[in-house]
Amino acid sequence: MVRVIQDNFEKQMFARVKVPTGLFSRFIAAPDVETGESMKHSASGKKNIYFVLLEDLIAANMDMLFPGMKVVASYPFRITRDAEIKSHLNGADDLAAQIKESLEFRRTGQPVRLEVDVSMPEHVRHMFANKLGLPSCLVSEIEGIIGTADLWELMRLDRPDLKDVLFYYPYDSFLPFIKFLHQAAQDPDVLAIKITLYRIDSNSPVIDALIKARQNGKQVAAVVELTARFDEEKNIGWGCALEREGVHVVYGSQGLKVHSKLCLVVRREGNEIIRYGYLSSGNLNAVTSRIYGDLGYFTCNPQICADISTLFNALTGYYGKQKYHKLLVAPYDLRREFLGRIEREIKRQREHGDGYMAFKNNGLTDMEIIMALYRASQAGVKIDLNVRALCAIRPGIPGISENITVTSIVGRFLEHARIYYFRNGGDEEVLLGSADLRTRNFDERVETLFPVEYPEIKSAIIKDILNVHLKDNVKARRLLSDGTYERVVPSPGEKEMNSQEWLIENRGSWHG
Repeated sequence: MVRVIQDNFEKQMFARVKVPTGLFSRFIAAPDVETGESMKHSASGKKNIYFVLLEDLIAANMDMLFPGMKVVASYPFRITRDAEIKSHLNGADDLAAQIKESLEFRRTGQPVRLEVDVSMPEHVRHMFANKLGLPSCLVSEIEGIIGTADLWELMRLDRPDLKDVLFYYPYDSFLPFIKFLHQAAQDPDVLAIKITLYRIDSNSPVIDALIKARQNGKQVAAVVELTARFDEEKNIGWGCALEREGVHVVYGSQGLKVHSKLCLVVRREGNEIIRYGYLSSGNLNAVTSRIYGDLGYFTCNPQICADISTLFNALTGYYGKQKYHKLLVAPYDLRREFLGRIEREIKRQREHGDGYMAFKNNGLTDMEIIMALYRASQAGVKIDLNVRALCAIRPGIPGISENITVTSIVGRFLEHARIYYFRNGGDEEVLLGSADLRTRNFDERVETLFPVEYPEIKSAIIKDILNVHLKDNVKARRLLSDGTYERVVPSPGEKEMNSQEWLIENRGSWHG
């Protein structure tokens, strides 16, 4: 940072002040005007957090560095130097010494670029460029923050609303996920990409990104399911194509179909390794994302991402019993955990009378789950089910299932999302993921359900997605106790609700 200062004799001089790195965060959290406490450490419940750049804080207190002088102006700048490590080895023995010497040289190496704040006067800019021996083409005027890489510091904030993002396809575009993969493939700080592939489109941008990542030196692992019905031949072809590029390809898991829809990107950020996770109810497929209703969730939650990493380690090595902190994983613990949540609602109903569950999925045929839902209904728990296809439960049977309603929606888009809602006495829980409530999902497949913990996204899923589908009275059919379906029609005075049309018109409302 350059300062123009003036002494008592009206003589102007230049002074260079180095902004310290490493000792302090570059982004200083401004204190709360009411409490005086740092907002950085109480961010979870706040909408707005304000930061002061370290260089601006220094500039505002420059009189303390130059007492008795008048600071006329200040301008931030940054010099980029040649960082190439050059070694002239006579043998391998002195490699470490030469690299150490080269690293020291980086601090004083040949300047290759000068970045200056747009407010810096032209004559000051020219003076710097001449001193550094740089032509004008290597001098850049920056409007805004110089050195944007430091913005990664903000990822350490406890702000899941800035790190967790929900997409609902096809109402949202699948393009952000494609861009995410392609950026990861090109980012020099990305170390690894891991992904499950179940149904792959014929001209797949996902495959293109994985191949590009491998060509750029990233570690890439792909779990390709060969037994995806009607896509076996295509998946074999893509698996071979990835193997030819050096991708570590695993063809499913022995005795189990891998139905989980997961992606994990591992990135080096300073001295830390940060993981970015993506979990979905649907295939990572740009074509089906236009016609299948599926939920995709980006998260940096450390525990969820650690669980994804643990699962990938199991799938690409030996599949043994693993411990998961947030994920519910079949065939390991999904059945037990799911049944436990049903029993929790039964207990809540008996003690407080407010038990409630609402599920949206593609199928419900597992008898152990059905019997648990019957027990819940008999205890008085209200249960709303939106099951697109196979459903073996019988609602509305007196003394058995009179508290259960079942609807199915068949419309313009294929309903493929899985949402499991438990009221839990007001401490609401929402699970999303790949698993339906069929025996094969619990016992014969690798499946995952995951919790949505950020309150605003969870609330949006309940209000703007799940409840909207449950209120459909245009495309919905109601399952009767005899196993037949009847068309749902609006009650007298009730407005029509076509859930898919509503979601088209109000798309993005779940983004907050």
